[in-house]
Amino acid sequence: MQPAATSWILTEGLAGLQSQALGLAEAADLAPDMRVLKPHAPWRYIPARLWPRPLTVVQDELKFPRPDLVIGCGGMAAAVLAALRSSACRVVQVQNPRMSLGRFDLVVANRHDELTGPNVIVTRTALHRVTAHRLAEEADRWRDRFADLPRPLVAVLVGGSNGRYRLDAEIGGKLATDLAAMMRRDRVGVMVTPSRRTDPSVTRLLSDALTPLGGWVWDFTGDNPYFGMLALADLIIATQDSVSMISEASATPAPVLFAPLPGRSRRQGLFIQTMLAEDRIRPFEGRFAPWPVSPLNDTQEAAAEMRRRLSL
Repeated sequence: MQPAATSWILTEGLAGLQSQALGLAEAADLAPDMRVLKPHAPWRYIPARLWPRPLTVVQDELKFPRPDLVIGCGGMAAAVLAALRSSACRVVQVQNPRMSLGRFDLVVANRHDELTGPNVIVTRTALHRVTAHRLAEEADRWRDRFADLPRPLVAVLVGGSNGRYRLDAEIGGKLATDLAAMMRRDRVGVMVTPSRRTDPSVTRLLSDALTPLGGWVWDFTGDNPYFGMLALADLIIATQDSVSMISEASATPAPVLFAPLPGRSRRQGLFIQTMLAEDRIRPFEGRFAPWPVSPLNDTQEAAAEMRRRLSL
């Protein structure tokens, strides 16, 4: 095998974007240098696709020597990658770049992006960092912490309102009530992790409803339990707003239920329909309702195809 290519990851620093790009790189056995794009004024206030000379806007993050391969995720990265390609770097964009696909060596996009082309790799799920090895390590790390919770054990991944779906106090209160009822009826243990987008009122409602019943709700202190929860869960419930959370949950051996939310998104709807057709997810209807599943994880295949096409 050839030595691993030198590589960068470029994003605007959002954790979700970094996780997708890093998941692809790790699955391809790359050890990338993570760089965060920080445009100076006035360009930070202007959409990146309108920058006339992107490489001058973020020149501090692009210091030489340039790597063999640059992986980017998000709109800002797409503009920079398209410009970098003309300087002999091979560039791989994760997610729809919303510009000509021909400006990239490869584009790795989810099926719900509805992109096709000779340089497009299509996945059913978002890219991520969940692997069997990581799950095994995290299970060992967190097993004692969650040992006192009843079994079977349900992990609940909570997102937040995002402009397409609504997860406010009203909807969060209903979710808390449904989870509490499931704990009583089905005698399951419940562990909950909110996200950065979760409204604090929703987190309080979940804690108030579930903690008295023996449930556990992360309060953002200490290490993030997210991967440990994925690893130890017998069933996972994720709110509908997040393609990434549902994708990561589906890479585990646990059945995944999605908690429907008010709102509408064509892309999200296509993703949900794809996962329903695979029978990898089902809607949460207030009960512990597992069924036989196998992990669904397209990240490794996407990384292998990237290596093959770019001769890495």
